[in-house]
Amino acid sequence: MSNSNFTRRGVLKTSAVAGAGLALPTIFTNRANAFTNEPTGSTVTLGFNVPQTGPYADEGADELRAYQLAVEHLNGEGDGGMINTFSSKTLDGTGILGKKVEYVTGDTQTKSDAARASARSMIEKDGAIMITGGSSSGVAVAVQALCQEAGVIFMAGLTHSNDTTGKDKKANGFRHFFNSYMSGAALAPVLANAYGNDRKAYHLTADYNWGYTTEEAVRNSTEALGWETVAAVKTPLTQTDFSSYIAPVLQSGADVLVLNHYGGNMVNSLTNAVQFGLRDKMVNDKNFEIVVPLYSRLMARGAGANVKGIYGSTNWHWSLSQGFTTPDGTEVAPDAASAAFVKSFGEKYGFPPSQAAHTCYCQTILYADAVNRAGSFNPCAVVEALEGFEFDGLGNGPTLYRAEDHQCFKDVLVVRGKENPQSEFDLLEVVEVTPVGQVTYDPSIFGGDLGSCNPGA
Repeated sequence: MSNSNFTRRGVLKTSAVAGAGLALPTIFTNRANAFTNEPTGSTVTLGFNVPQTGPYADEGADELRAYQLAVEHLNGEGDGGMINTFSSKTLDGTGILGKKVEYVTGDTQTKSDAARASARSMIEKDGAIMITGGSSSGVAVAVQALCQEAGVIFMAGLTHSNDTTGKDKKANGFRHFFNSYMSGAALAPVLANAYGNDRKAYHLTADYNWGYTTEEAVRNSTEALGWETVAAVKTPLTQTDFSSYIAPVLQSGADVLVLNHYGGNMVNSLTNAVQFGLRDKMVNDKNFEIVVPLYSRLMARGAGANVKGIYGSTNWHWSLSQGFTTPDGTEVAPDAASAAFVKSFGEKYGFPPSQAAHTCYCQTILYADAVNRAGSFNPCAVVEALEGFEFDGLGNGPTLYRAEDHQCFKDVLVVRGKENPQSEFDLLEVVEVTPVGQVTYDPSIFGGDLGSCNPGA
C-alpha cells in the first residue's frame, strides 16, 4: 500500500508504489459535474512518474529536476523561466486557477507494471489530477491507458515510439516529444548526403515498442533513398554488455551500424562497438559508420569521445539558447525561450538541461495553461483546450498540438557528435533544423482510435 509524506514547503509529497490490486480511482466530490480528483481546496496535486532506477535513470533524474522547476515557476518562485516567453499569457505565478501546485513522485523503473502501479497510487492515494513523465514508450503507453480509464490527463514525458500517438493513442493523453517517424524523415536525407545512397545497414534494436518503431522508421526512410538493410537484431532492454551482438556485425557485410538504443543501452552498445574497432574499419570500400537515431545530451556525456562524428536526432538542445551556424552555413539565431529555460535550469542545478528536462517542463506548463484557458480542471475541458492548440515561446518555435492524434508538430533537430567539444556538456552540434513540413504525416497512417475524453465521472 501507499504512504504519503507532505512537506509544508507547499510543493512536495512523496508516494510509495501501491499494490497492483487497488480499485480504480474514486471521485472526491458528490457534485453532479464531478470528475476524478476534482480539487476542492486551495491546492492541486500533479503526479510526476519518472524512472528513478533502471537503464533510463539519468533521464528520469533530469525530468524530475525540470518538473520541480516548473512547479516553482507556476507558484511564483524563481524567475518564471519560459512562462515569460510562452505565447499564451494565462500563467501569472499564482499556481493553476489560483490553486497552489503540489506534486507527488513515483519510480517507473522503466517497467510498465511498476509505472502503472505508481501512477495508480498517485491518483488513488494522493489525488493527482494529472500524471506525467516516463522515459520509455512502453511505460508511456501503459500509463496513458491507465489514465484514460481513471479519468485523468496524461502529459507524456520522453516517449518516441510512433505507437504513443499512433495505434495506442488515447483522448486523455498528449505528447510534446517528437516520434520515430519524424526522426527517420529528418535523418535519412542527412545520412544519404553524408554517406551516400549505396549503404548496407545492420540494426541493433531495443526489444520493445520504441525500438521496433524506430527501426522501422529509419529502415523505411533510408531504404527509400537506396540503402539496404542486411540484418536487424533485437536486444533486451536489460542488456548491459553488447559484445555478443556487435561481433556478428563484422561478418555481415554491413558498412553502417544503426543503434536503436536509448539511455544507458546506447552508451553501452556504442562503447562496445568502438571497442571492437568498428569505427576504424573499411567495409565495401567505405568507412564504417554508426548512427544513433535518438540522441540526448545525457547519452552523449555518458559515451564521451565515442560520439564524435555520429549523427542522430533530438527534440531540443540547449545550444538553441546561444544560436549557432550549421555546417552548411545556415545561421540559427539565439532562441529567447530556450535561453530563459537554460538560465533558470542552470542557475538552479549547475548544468544545462537535457531534452528530457525540456519536454517535461513544457508538458507541465502546457497542462497548467490549458486548465487556465479552459477555466476548469475537468479533463474534457483540458482536452478541448489542447486539441488544435498552436503556440510558440517554449523552445521549439511554432508548434501545433494536432487534434486528430494529440501529437505535437514542430521542427526537428539533426545533431552530430562534436569533434572538438569545449566542455563535458558541449558534445553535440546541430547540423540541420528540419522544417516541420518535412516530418508531418497523415494522422491515419499508424491506426488506432483516439476515442472520447473520460472525466472519470
